[in-house]
Amino acid sequence: MISLMKRILAVSGTYKVRIQLAFVFSFLKSFLSKVPISLALFILTAFYNGTATVNMCLRIGIAMAGSLMLQMLFQYIADWLQSAAGFMLFADKRMELGAHLRKMPMGYFTEGNIGKISSVLSTDMVFIEENCMTALADMMSHIFSQAIMIVFMLLFNVWLGLVAIAVMVLLLLVSNGMRKESLTDSAIRQEQSESLTDSVLDFTEGIGIIKTYNLMGEKSKALSDNFRESCRTSIEFEENHSPWQRWLNILYGFGSVIVIALSVFLNFYGMLDVTLLVGIMLFVLDLFGPIKALYGQITQLTVMNSCMDRIEAVFAESELPDDGENSISNSSHTPEIQFKNVSFAYGDKEVLHNVSFDLKKNNMLALVGPSGGGKSTIASLLTRFWDVKSGQVLIRGKDVREVKLRDLMDHISIVFQRVYLFQDTIYNNISMGRPEATKEEVYEAARKARCYDFIMALPDGFNTMVGEGGATLSGGEKQRISIARCILKDAPIVILDEATASVDADNESFIQQAISELCEGKTLLVIAHRLNTIRNADNILVIANGCIAQQGTHEELMNDGGIYRDFVTIRENSRGWSIKE
Repeated sequence: MISLMKRILAVSGTYKVRIQLAFVFSFLKSFLSKVPISLALFILTAFYNGTATVNMCLRIGIAMAGSLMLQMLFQYIADWLQSAAGFMLFADKRMELGAHLRKMPMGYFTEGNIGKISSVLSTDMVFIEENCMTALADMMSHIFSQAIMIVFMLLFNVWLGLVAIAVMVLLLLVSNGMRKESLTDSAIRQEQSESLTDSVLDFTEGIGIIKTYNLMGEKSKALSDNFRESCRTSIEFEENHSPWQRWLNILYGFGSVIVIALSVFLNFYGMLDVTLLVGIMLFVLDLFGPIKALYGQITQLTVMNSCMDRIEAVFAESELPDDGENSISNSSHTPEIQFKNVSFAYGDKEVLHNVSFDLKKNNMLALVGPSGGGKSTIASLLTRFWDVKSGQVLIRGKDVREVKLRDLMDHISIVFQRVYLFQDTIYNNISMGRPEATKEEVYEAARKARCYDFIMALPDGFNTMVGEGGATLSGGEKQRISIARCILKDAPIVILDEATASVDADNESFIQQAISELCEGKTLLVIAHRLNTIRNADNILVIANGCIAQQGTHEELMNDGGIYRDFVTIRENSRGWSIKE
């Protein structure tokens, strides 16, 4: 229990003082909760001895009412301090997690971890901030109350106090076994929660394919099985917990009976005054109440422990180092981009082998080749979505690992084939390319991207909200908005993952014009899917099996024969070039 409290305090940061103050008020509330019983014993003793007066009774009544009012006040303050601290703490933790995820290699997001991240954000953090932060103050209140009760028993009679301590030791031994099993079961329960989240995300993201191929029964069964497994796990959790709770309840009752029996025995033999016997009868029903209430919350606390394990596991994932101190210069004496003997592996599988090439400023380099050859990996290494296994990736002579990530990304714009827009206004989606841009600059970028007219035709113009992922816009419209974002950013290097490869003919001409505006005066790295994109490239790299199989201009490669000419011939014979990545 104490270890759980220390764990929360260790991550509380600036809110640690609030939580510690909550403990102070919890102690005061626990102390005052015993005042009415003590006052009742005092007045009963006065009646027994014949010394009670009206004024005494009145003062005792006022004192009882005052202690109750103070208990309410201290409980309110403790709850306010602790619950508010929980919400503020995890608001900061979510921001911290976002910053952490931003610095992680892209490989982390392709290894089935999306469900884990979603579960941590939507389940683990929510559970702790809503259910457990106030439980910490209650936990301290129960611990303080139990300590006070044991001290009172020792003051009444040493033998009674020793019996109470013996019962407490038995309770703690049983409770420790319950806590250990609950910790194990809580971890299983939270892992199943993650599995369910992952299954729901997979089902909703693939609903179009599921309907198209009539897989509703199969996929719905898989999701239903996951729901049933979650139900089974939760029931099993409670079933494993119940026997322990049953034994604790037996011990609570047994301990109380032993204390009462011993009190009567001691009184019978004149070793305990009758007034103290009455006092014990008042106290005994609440003697083990605090520890009973404490371990009644064991489920919450052990689940909280598992939640903390999962939160800390995500934070423990390694980030891409961002300790570079070099800045990217404007030197014209070195190539804009250089790959020097670059090798890279996804896990144990090496996908690039000793790749080297240069790209001069304002030149265009096209990457072509069969699917899985390594084209997209080359672009990802330039942007430091991953780091090389060996070799160097240089931008204007500086190793990208020695440059601040922010500085690196300020120099690169990317037009993806698959566009993602955020659930926000069109204006905000464009302006994130350069947040400090003026409204006129945003509008001008939209004009250059050939999307100004269709935006103004929308009911709310640039203030129109787009659905998550840009669901309310067509593919071509989303693509032009993403290009407007890149135009506004005005980075000197543009990575182009063929933007027209999957759009309709009506939008293609607009997108080609938008790309021409974007690429003017830029250094281009193009992942090519269509022949008309790369005919005028300054250099073409044919990437196959993780190596540069051929390189040269279109005319040189056509004259040389080999993979490139075979691709061109096949695609031209089929009336179109479409080397898919």
